[in-house]
Amino acid sequence: MTEPIKPQKPGFCGFLNVLKPPGMTSAQVVGHVRRMLNGEKVGHAGTLDPEAAGVLPLMIGKAARLFDYMQDKEKAYVAEIAFGSATDTQDAQGEMVEVGELYPDEAMIRASLPGFVGEILQIPPMFSALKRDGKRLYDLARQGETVTLEGRSVTVHSLDLAGVTPNHGAMLHLRCSKGFYVRTLCHDLGQALGCPAHMRFLLRTQSGAFSLDTAQTLETIRAAAQADQLAALLLPMEAALTHLPTVHVPASLVKHLYNGIPLRVAALPGAGDLQDGQPVCLWVNGSLVAIGERTAAVVRQRTWLGE
Repeated sequence: MTEPIKPQKPGFCGFLNVLKPPGMTSAQVVGHVRRMLNGEKVGHAGTLDPEAAGVLPLMIGKAARLFDYMQDKEKAYVAEIAFGSATDTQDAQGEMVEVGELYPDEAMIRASLPGFVGEILQIPPMFSALKRDGKRLYDLARQGETVTLEGRSVTVHSLDLAGVTPNHGAMLHLRCSKGFYVRTLCHDLGQALGCPAHMRFLLRTQSGAFSLDTAQTLETIRAAAQADQLAALLLPMEAALTHLPTVHVPASLVKHLYNGIPLRVAALPGAGDLQDGQPVCLWVNGSLVAIGERTAAVVRQRTWLGE
């Protein structure tokens, strides 16, 4: 019999970096963690397909206010491509729609990869959460509807072949921008090489500032919750904001900050280098209390994070 989870103390705040297992949706992971946190506000910072595994950062409590400031432009994956068949979902869960036996060798695969590096146009898959006229594409696809989709500009920072795998597969390591579909890359590689292909396996190893190094399994999270130690697994809010500049508000301006009064740039140490419109982390006595933004000669409070 599974030991019940103890009700957690309210007021948790920070990021929980989950190692999502295959077979669960991102929303299901959020639901599991929310129950462990006794209903505390929980959201995910970018989804993973149900059959994919890997890094899934969750925003807990006030950390959800940081979504617009998080640096999630770059993600990293390990993916296995399977040559010989294409599917309607472009991964191993879909229905086979095309087969072929002109299997490329390792040299051919390696030679094709540079064509997919850099800024490219990618047509997203029909089986995706993107919307058209208010409806999810995967709902339209399941109803048998076909929609003409336009290519979207995405960036592949690096794409390397780690080696070939059994059953006409190949393992790829890549770093890419937000909004990139790895399963579509596998499909498009198959087309480029003249052999239908789909994605057999996907592991996300990094999402913005979060990596496998700090990812926790759901089993570890549950054990920590049962021991009333879940807070120890949370990463601080600033963990996702390392790309933003930092300003420590002097004691003479703390009251102004708490009252929402714009702070003069000239009175803030280090604020003179901020660009107009640039977000900045505002710290008071060693704690991150707000995200501000420079506007002309002042820094205005945009998102409050303090008590």
